[in-house]
Amino acid sequence: MEKVRRVLFVEDEPDIAEVVADALSSEGFEVCVAANGRDALELLHTGIPFDSVITDVSMPDGVSGIDVAHEAARLNPAAKIIVASGHQLGHLPQLPERFEFIPKPYRLMGLLNAIS
Repeated sequence: MEKVRRVLFVEDEPDIAEVVADALSSEGFEVCVAANGRDALELLHTGIPFDSVITDVSMPDGVSGIDVAHEAARLNPAAKIIVASGHQLGHLPQLPERFEFIPKPYRLMGLLNAIS
């Protein structure tokens, strides 16, 4: 039996969150969605072993996607960390090498390649 791959998807735009979560689920992923950085941190601290964390950089509640990415990497060093933004990589704080950056808008295949 193949292991279910768990993904934490952090996105503050509900329409995008729903579409991407449905698409990832249809590809066999178990997806947890967080609408903001604070909710994402709560999910990370539940101990759920996420295989991948995909987070938008800009979040509305004071906890950025970069904060989420750093905490996810600290709690689960084996997890793939993907940071997405509509801003160019050069306009963001420097990301650790182990984080993968994908520009928004992204295509599902690009996202799947990043987490596979």
